[in-house]
Amino acid sequence: MCASSEDFNRTVLMLGDLALYLDQPDVDQAFVGVIGPSLAASLPEPPPGLLPPGYDLNEGPEYPGSGW
Repeated sequence: MCASSEDFNRTVLMLGDLALYLDQPDVDQAFVGVIGPSLAASLPEPPPGLLPPGYDLNEGPEYPGSGW
């Protein structure tokens, strides 16, 4: 597995762990508020082969409330 795939997988796992942490009692909301966006921003490009060829991450359906 290449380093890019390892970084992507590790970051996705950390985001999943953070989501599980949110279900715990006495969650530190300040921690989640800092770490969540930081992890999301550090998410590298998906490794080759993860998305179908020609897939554009910026295209897709209009989501409720986003059609301004």
